[in-house]
Amino acid sequence: MSEKDVDIGRVEGWVEIIVRDKNGKIKYHIGSPPTAKAPQKTQECKDGHNCPLPPPIMSAYPAKTVETAYYVKNIITNAGLAAIVRLVGSGLTETKFGYIAIGTGTTAEAATDTALVTEIKRKTATTSQVTTSISGDTCLFSATFSSADGLTGSNNVAETGVFNASTGGIMLCRKTFSAVPLNWDAGDQITINYYVQFTR
Repeated sequence: MSEKDVDIGRVEGWVEIIVRDKNGKIKYHIGSPPTAKAPQKTQECKDGHNCPLPPPIMSAYPAKTVETAYYVKNIITNAGLAAIVRLVGSGLTETKFGYIAIGTGTTAEAATDTALVTEIKRKTATTSQVTTSISGDTCLFSATFSSADGLTGSNNVAETGVFNASTGGIMLCRKTFSAVPLNWDAGDQITINYYVQFTR
């Protein structure tokens, strides 16, 4: 059997962050849904090879909208991987993942993470099975946070994660991103679309 005949699976995640004002106008948009038809943009490097473009800088234009042509990839945690094993195997037990949390922590994500650095809110996510490259290979977790969730004042949201409990529990994945300012009292809201793909 050659190396190319070995079926190697992996779990990957992407995050899309959308901030809207009280009228529904988009103020910030970071990331884009994963798709097999939209590979990361590249540029020619000094050695003649193609290299990924650097991350974008938050827009200073009046619309304050950032559309990126690459995916904001995350970390699947060690604890999350172990939980997936328990969800797959007969006779093993684990609670399914279905909560999204947001926070203000800016420490970069790591495989050993078990929680957000500074969580400010967690809520039940809408979950659905979608397709990225193989039919039904991706789980989409989506949740929108606003003052209706009891959030008040202002926060600079800079991290998000997926959990399997309303408090505590296991964190499947985590991602930090350029902090986006939200004024909850003024009607700002943030939508997190978290894609977790099981692929090869």
